[in-house]
Amino acid sequence: MHMRPHLLTLLLTGLPRASIAHTYTPRIPGAIPIPILEHPTCRRNFTCAAPLRQDFSTIMADMAKEAQAEVNRLAEPCEKEGEILEGNQARDAALKKVEEAKVEEKLPKLSAAEFRVYNSMAEHMEYFHNHFRQSWTILKTACDTNRRPANMSLKAFLSTGLSFLQHLETHHSIEEAHIFPVLARKMPEFENGRNAAELLRQHKEIHVGMEKLEAYLLSVKSGERELELRVMRERMEAGGWGDVLWTHLDQEVKTLGGGEYEEVL
Repeated sequence: MHMRPHLLTLLLTGLPRASIAHTYTPRIPGAIPIPILEHPTCRRNFTCAAPLRQDFSTIMADMAKEAQAEVNRLAEPCEKEGEILEGNQARDAALKKVEEAKVEEKLPKLSAAEFRVYNSMAEHMEYFHNHFRQSWTILKTACDTNRRPANMSLKAFLSTGLSFLQHLETHHSIEEAHIFPVLARKMPEFENGRNAAELLRQHKEIHVGMEKLEAYLLSVKSGERELELRVMRERMEAGGWGDVLWTHLDQEVKTLGGGEYEEVL
């Protein structure tokens, strides 16, 4: 879980040089409160260095390139993800071994080989999850600022949104059909059924929001209605499914990493 500050403050007056050494400055009357984005635009571009030491023009240019790269990635077939997740022979062999084994202990134990396999899968999962975070941020930022990204046409914007939903749907389908059933043999966090684990329940919550957003974007694409970013924002915030999505992206990788399981040497 990543912590987000509630408020950033932009001061109208300069700070005395002596105050630079302090980690906390009392709030000054006349300050303008500027709420930050609900979800961070990026987790790694900005640092805690002094503003004068940060090259913001380069940072913003890099972020623009990342956004364009994400748009281009979303144009690729969803099947490519399945090939990456399922195309590892060593991992497949280890997963088959787990599937055939009988689970007797209440606290599942992983062999050293299985432990490495699950961590490898977690790394692959995080790769896709980072793309989902980037895609969400592109869409949500446009809604929050009431402006599409620069040089992005309406057609490209709608395609970005629909591709994001399609890729996320495919990602969840692959997990539930091919990955989670095997992992559930050792990890109850991936169990499905009547008493589905939290990660599976999160999938259902996320899909409710996805369907509403998809219906809206398709109605705009068909010409049935015009794009209103205010309305699109309501679809992205309805029911809090965006918060569930971000929590899920973090929690799933953490669980899959095997950190909560005993490694048997």
